Amino acid sequence: MRAVRWLLVIAVVVLAPTVRSHAQSTPGWLNAYREDVARLMHAATSSDFAWKRLAEFTDLHGARLSGSDNLARAIAWSAEKMKADGLENVHTEPVMVPHWIRGRESAEIVDPPIHDVAMLGLGGTVATPPEGVEAEVLPVNSFEDLQARAADARGRIVLFNVPYTNYSETVTYRTTSARAAAQYGAVGVLVRSVGPIGLRTAHTGSVQYAPGLPQIPAASISLEDTNRIVRLTARGRYVRMRLVTSGHYEPDVESANLVAEIRGREKPEEIVLLGAHIDSWDVGTGAADDGVGCVVTWEALRLMKKLGLHPRRTVRLVLFTNEENGVRGATAYADRYGETANNHVFALESDSGVLSPATLGFSGSVAARALMAQVGSLLTPIGLGDIGPGGGGADIGPIAQIGNVPTMAYLGDATRFFVFHHTAADTVERISTEDIARAAAAVAAVTWVVAEMPERLPR
Repeated sequence: MRAVRWLLVIAVVVLAPTVRSHAQSTPGWLNAYREDVARLMHAATSSDFAWKRLAEFTDLHGARLSGSDNLARAIAWSAEKMKADGLENVHTEPVMVPHWIRGRESAEIVDPPIHDVAMLGLGGTVATPPEGVEAEVLPVNSFEDLQARAADARGRIVLFNVPYTNYSETVTYRTTSARAAAQYGAVGVLVRSVGPIGLRTAHTGSVQYAPGLPQIPAASISLEDTNRIVRLTARGRYVRMRLVTSGHYEPDVESANLVAEIRGREKPEEIVLLGAHIDSWDVGTGAADDGVGCVVTWEALRLMKKLGLHPRRTVRLVLFTNEENGVRGATAYADRYGETANNHVFALESDSGVLSPATLGFSGSVAARALMAQVGSLLTPIGLGDIGPGGGGADIGPIAQIGNVPTMAYLGDATRFFVFHHTAADTVERISTEDIARAAAAVAAVTWVVAEMPERLPR
């Protein structure tokens, strides 16, 4: 009879090409969850607790690059706070992580007039000699443009002047710029910051080197400085720059994934997984990427405990380590729980900020999408009734792939998020109390329904 009931629920929207909910009435089966969802959303949105916790977390621990003391202290502090919140099975699971140290770095135009350039070394960049690398700059507009001007690249610092379209399209110029320039004999590479204009903010993020090619220093520079160099060269002026980096790797360091749970009352072996990453890059305080994700997923469990809600299934929170420059926390979790991956009935990640207008994205079977569309109808009071595509994330991805787990993502407004993503401007001041409260309310509501519904989401 329960299988028949789910088939009737699914049949209402099973043929819908996208997951939309506001145009339909709330299905009757959700009435059992309406009161508890309303309580969770009210508790989240009637308080500034989440914002204050994020401010305390980032003020105390700041930037949290893998291998740093800041990250280790942030994990320990969070574990103690989770225990104080009454969460269950709070523990750490060791993970060995890379330990890259930025060191001293700078960039300046030395001819024409001397001018300091807003820059950040890309994560993992090699060091220059102590005095730096000084060379003429060769601006190019794409990989194809570089290839066409290959003869001009030798002995130069190549500058990729690639306008930002969106992150997934433009970030390849950050990750692969060094190997592209090195194959043509460049002595260094600069990348126009991957994001919209941000008041001379430079963005960091990982750079990848290729075996068999020289490893050359790599940095990002601000959009404004990029434009100046491009304008000068367009006028026929030669622009000479000095680039200094001193980044280097120390031996791997032990870090940890931080785990906390509310154990299910009837089906404790079935896991509803919430995830975010507790590490960050080493600039700013990692508030949006991904301190806020840690707090809003954590809030789902804290609010359930506060309101005395005990779900049917286990709700597990994992604050993953080393998402930014290795994803070893995600890999370690998948290795540890891979044999029981099928017990994960749902996984939600928050790693795209919470800035309005936000959306929820879901990935799963047609039947699961239909159910989640209906669950989304409970979120209309906070303006998040529509659930679109695009669920998942880097940290929940490995376990979800092994177990064919339906996934969801909380997606903040990308046009605002990438203005300060991976920059020194990523601080709590970028995030409003309303946005973080709305995100916490949505995550808590969806988590409660999925953890409490009588049958697990269909695969």
